[in-house]
Amino acid sequence: TRVTTQYEMHAVEAAGLLKMDFLGIRNLSILGKAVEIVAKTTGEKIDIYDLPFDDRETFAMLSRGETMGTFQLAGSGMTRWLKELRPNRIEDIMAMVALYRPGPMESIPEYIRRKHNPELVRYLDPRMKKYLDKSYGLIVYQDDLLFSALELAGYNWEEADKFRKAVGKKIPEEMAAQKEKLTKGIVAHGQTKEFAEELWKLFEPFQAYGFNKAHAASYGIFAYQTAYMKAHYPVQYMTAVLQAEADDTDKVAEIVHECGRMGIEVLPPDVNESFRNFAMVSKPGENGRIRFGLTAIKNVGEHICEVVYAERKERGPYQSLEDLLSRVQDKDLNKKSLESLIQAGALDSFGYDRGLLLANTEQLLAFARAARERLTSSQHSLFGGSNFEEEGKVVLRHDGQASLDDKLRWEKQLLGLYISSHPFVAYERVLHRCLTPLIDVQAKPRDSWVVVGGVVAGMKKKLTKKGAVMLFVTIEDMSGGMELLVFPKTYETTQAIWRENAIVCVVGKTPKEEGDNKIFVENVYLLTPENVEATARQLSLAAPASVAPISVEEAGLHLELTS
Repeated sequence: TRVTTQYEMHAVEAAGLLKMDFLGIRNLSILGKAVEIVAKTTGEKIDIYDLPFDDRETFAMLSRGETMGTFQLAGSGMTRWLKELRPNRIEDIMAMVALYRPGPMESIPEYIRRKHNPELVRYLDPRMKKYLDKSYGLIVYQDDLLFSALELAGYNWEEADKFRKAVGKKIPEEMAAQKEKLTKGIVAHGQTKEFAEELWKLFEPFQAYGFNKAHAASYGIFAYQTAYMKAHYPVQYMTAVLQAEADDTDKVAEIVHECGRMGIEVLPPDVNESFRNFAMVSKPGENGRIRFGLTAIKNVGEHICEVVYAERKERGPYQSLEDLLSRVQDKDLNKKSLESLIQAGALDSFGYDRGLLLANTEQLLAFARAARERLTSSQHSLFGGSNFEEEGKVVLRHDGQASLDDKLRWEKQLLGLYISSHPFVAYERVLHRCLTPLIDVQAKPRDSWVVVGGVVAGMKKKLTKKGAVMLFVTIEDMSGGMELLVFPKTYETTQAIWRENAIVCVVGKTPKEEGDNKIFVENVYLLTPENVEATARQLSLAAPASVAPISVEEAGLHLELTS
């Protein structure tokens, strides 16, 4: 029998029922999949429950702020604190997991100060050292409150549990009663009322949110395990992260950017290397790369992807374009799916330009039909001298050449992001000393100026109560996407610039609130190969000569982009 309720937790408890929280944590699947990929690619069997907790590479990676994909440590705020903390022991990770919560967060700066300056460590009462020594004398866990009640106020374990319940359930009346009881106990056990008041102030943040030590230890160890895998098996781990986030295009873009920073190549789909989902692929002597899965390509369909993969698995790689067209005999290999495979780069390994193949899709499909008929009739002579086949070879009768812009447009349409390059990449080379990557904006101080750039990916107008127009704009750079807010006053002077696929540089401010990841636009520049260098110099006027922008020629704009 199953009981379902919409009562809040206190009413449920009063009714005699037990409230339980069950967490579904995606990182558990990522960690398990990473271990599995390591076993398949290296033969190593990793016991994640027997990792060394003093691994220098892991702590060095976290201290550099390279936290993307790790459990509990990847947010911009947490990453900023980790870089200051420079953790070197598992207890630091546990403490940060516990402290990075509303309320206890106030203690993070002091924790960092005491870690790097042991002479600052102090205990309000010598009796507190035996349970606060690992946290430099600071109250970090819910358990620290209970031990204080036991050691300093003479509570027994039953009374301490009631204290725990009052704190955990955040019941103001209970907390007020506990404050009075605790104060009396502290005075009765050798301390002053002033000491009790000071101690209670340290307890107050935990009324908002406090982790018990067992919870923090579990989360901290799990966070460390994910960081260890990323530090020691980066390609395998990032493959697992991409597999888990494959349905979220924005997250995939961020992860691909992180892979690039780590020196891991992420490649378009390929009929000879791709599996269904993202996969690590490697050749002898290389560290490994990551391939997009075939199912990531829009308009292809899971069925034909399965047919391509199953045929390759059974009979080996496709030796040529003709071999592929002859072996993949399925009605779903039609013009739409074939064009999408071509445009996404899945046939690049056969050595043909995407534009050339796209111009000859009818020839390719005719060859496939002939191969199918040949299999059923075995009358080879019937096809001699056909318009699409000469001695078993596809005849490409139409010219075609895909530009870089073509390839990028197709990849964006079919995969959701740019793979071969990015429309903004050459501009970024000119402007990079002025720019903040979009993925790093959240780590910037609140209410501060920032310069970003990218491709306009989407826009939405909205009327204010006064009837003025404001604009919500999404831009994308190599690291991901972000929403910009263009208020009416700015929109009036910049509205001609805002159009989809425009390449822009934006000057704006971060919000005042933590966690609000957007930019309020103050000014915007429409970028072209002709004006980007002048724009860079304009933005760098206040900077020293050593940070002057590089030239258009150095950036390669004349080679990579058209105006």
